[in-house]
Amino acid sequence: MNMSAQTNTAAANPSPYDAIAAHFQNDMMEVNRLIIDHMDSSVPLVKQVATYLIAAGGKRIRPLLTIAFSDLAGSVNDNAYKLGAAVEFIHTATLLHDDVVDESAQRRGKASANQNFGNKTPILVGDFLFSRSFQLMVGTNNIEALRILSDAAAIIAEGEVLQLSVHGKLDIERDTHLKVLEGKTAALFAAACESGALVGDAGNETQQAARNFGLHMGLCFQIIDDLIDYNETKESSGKNQGDDFFEGKITLPVFIAYENGSDEEKTFWENVFRKETRDAEDFDKAYTLIQKHDALNKTYEIAKEYHASAQKQLSSFANSATNKMLQALLDFTLNRHF
Repeated sequence: MNMSAQTNTAAANPSPYDAIAAHFQNDMMEVNRLIIDHMDSSVPLVKQVATYLIAAGGKRIRPLLTIAFSDLAGSVNDNAYKLGAAVEFIHTATLLHDDVVDESAQRRGKASANQNFGNKTPILVGDFLFSRSFQLMVGTNNIEALRILSDAAAIIAEGEVLQLSVHGKLDIERDTHLKVLEGKTAALFAAACESGALVGDAGNETQQAARNFGLHMGLCFQIIDDLIDYNETKESSGKNQGDDFFEGKITLPVFIAYENGSDEEKTFWENVFRKETRDAEDFDKAYTLIQKHDALNKTYEIAKEYHASAQKQLSSFANSATNKMLQALLDFTLNRHF
């Protein structure tokens, strides 16, 4: 197939993300305007670092969820735009901080901010973006919105500390690992959906349904992301197979293989994650054990449970075009590794 034909096929068959992004294109333009306006600073380096990451791409999925649930609950308004921008600033701030903590070399296909600017500047610019997010929240004059997003920021920070405290540990409870995933991804998904529903004039029951949708979609998203690391190559997913393993990250497929392994296998896992670095031979053995214990399929089954929980929440809202697009986006989140 030539490039022109590929482009026409993509246009004729947009992904669920592209479809919902196109549906809310004008609303997202307002969100992006607020993002650009609030990145401005009298200190040029602040704007340079913030722009470096934000301009690198990213799908804006979290603010898009805010807009979509505002629409589901009744109407999209200026407060939804402010909260969408606030959510994106929180997300960007956590990426800046994460890359320093993880000593990441790349982000969104190019050198990470800490590679270009050192560690101190991205940390401080992340703090700046957190402050901008709170200014946007205050601008809604909605104390409940402020509570929702400030609670999420606290959960994210706690999740990062928890992740550091259990790094390299294989004998932790499954619930502890899921708590890390909540802080890493799901808490902000939940807050994005709930705050959007709130300013869209949702009642308490539908607001809670929006929160549960985001929480369970976020967990599904992160679990599938962890599965992809062992199941895909860069050509199909944008990730190199085994990136998490080589970086020493213990994810759900590893936990499952460890829990079901023999004493000898458990010793291998414990030793390999104690090492400073892991090589291709280590990965081959790890992958063999993951396959032996059917850990990828078992991981997928757990993701399916969160998908079903999220799907159930959509029944609290009218069967609108937005509802159907969110269902399609949720299905895509589960099945993007195929």
